[in-house]
Amino acid sequence: MSATLIDGKAVSQKIKSGIAERVERLAARGIVPGLAVVLVGDDPASHTYVTSKKRTCEALGMRSDLLQFPASMSEEDLLELIGNLNRDPEIHGILVQLPLPDHIDEFKVIVAIDPEKDVDGFHPVSVGNMSIGREAFLPCTPHGILKLLEEYEIDPAGKHAVVIGRSNIVGKPAGVLLLQKDATVTYCHSKTRDLKNFTRQADILISAIGRAKFLGKDHLKDGAVVIDVGMNRDENGKLCGDVDFDDVLGTASYITPVPGGVGPMTIAMLMENTLLSAERGSTETK
Repeated sequence: MSATLIDGKAVSQKIKSGIAERVERLAARGIVPGLAVVLVGDDPASHTYVTSKKRTCEALGMRSDLLQFPASMSEEDLLELIGNLNRDPEIHGILVQLPLPDHIDEFKVIVAIDPEKDVDGFHPVSVGNMSIGREAFLPCTPHGILKLLEEYEIDPAGKHAVVIGRSNIVGKPAGVLLLQKDATVTYCHSKTRDLKNFTRQADILISAIGRAKFLGKDHLKDGAVVIDVGMNRDENGKLCGDVDFDDVLGTASYITPVPGGVGPMTIAMLMENTLLSAERGSTETK
């Protein structure tokens, strides 16, 4: 048996096609969904991400404002900028690319964003609403994971989902969303003792720990669904995930490749959130 590949590129393309059609319908009413992406500093990885987001926006007929500032930008100036974007009716989504320079408090920046424009789903109001099952912008990577499971007809209900990683961006919300889909959820992290004891119980294993090829077939039970959120470089400088892909192919039933698995879904769900914000705004102003 060889695992079925979960093709994030294909699924994200399908989602983006649907988004493009909805953008066109809004455009016919004179509304163009607008996303403001704020980049402070010159981190190369962050620059790559924001360029990709801008390109995707424009390809879907959406407006994208890329606002770049030097690492010396003050916290006060950044908060003022966010306030201006909150008040701009043509901006429906605000994304401040993380990480920020050390002198800027990330939490202050996140809470400054209007929850109605919080297309990253990081604001405490968004997180709270998500946690109790109320309408909210869902964080893009965990939401993308759910969409992949849905597309491949993998129902989490009654399954044991093990999440490795407890970040506010991926690990924690991924567990919450799976719980809402009636999975039994276990969180593992750097302080977990006997990790294999937990991962071998997983029907669905989600890894977001950032350690190249850390998980092998001896971490899995036969037929596990493996969602690899890791984005690392191996000893040859090649992109790879947290999972030793070749090693687990014969053990997993489904697996996301790196690259081409979860990554494309993250940007697709960001576009979806921005469009949703514009659609909600257009309904309110009818």
